[in-house]
Amino acid sequence: MKKKRVVDIVEEIVSPFLEEKKLELVEIEFVKEGQHRYLRVYLDRDDGLSLDDCKEVSEYLSERLDTLDPIKENYFLEVSSPGIERPLKKDSDFKKYSGRLVEARLFHPLNGEKIIKGSLVGLKDNMILIDREAKGTAEIARDKVALVKLLIDFD
Repeated sequence: MKKKRVVDIVEEIVSPFLEEKKLELVEIEFVKEGQHRYLRVYLDRDDGLSLDDCKEVSEYLSERLDTLDPIKENYFLEVSSPGIERPLKKDSDFKKYSGRLVEARLFHPLNGEKIIKGSLVGLKDNMILIDREAKGTAEIARDKVALVKLLIDFD
């Protein structure tokens, strides 16, 4: 049987609590940086995420992880917002943020461009659609994209 990844285990543990609190799970990372490991849980809420929300989830998750002990290595737990330039990960993100300014970073250049910025049209047939005004709409296969994130429009 395949061993479960840490992020999958953590998602199973925290998801029911987040649903109860009406919080959105944006992403979970378990990464090694230097000599240390970090378990990062990014959350959001339509009406804004508070420091108290992060604290409550951190305390809940810390207690559950200590009890279940699914992670054998030492790590630091961080619970936070993904920020205003949040990544778009789920299909629902592409619908929710349609019309917003985004940046897509590609693994390999598409028509000479590795970074594509514009207004998010949405997701259709696993293609990310970004309107670049004068350049037209870019259609990018989802598996060709390293990252899609919201951008702040200062205009």
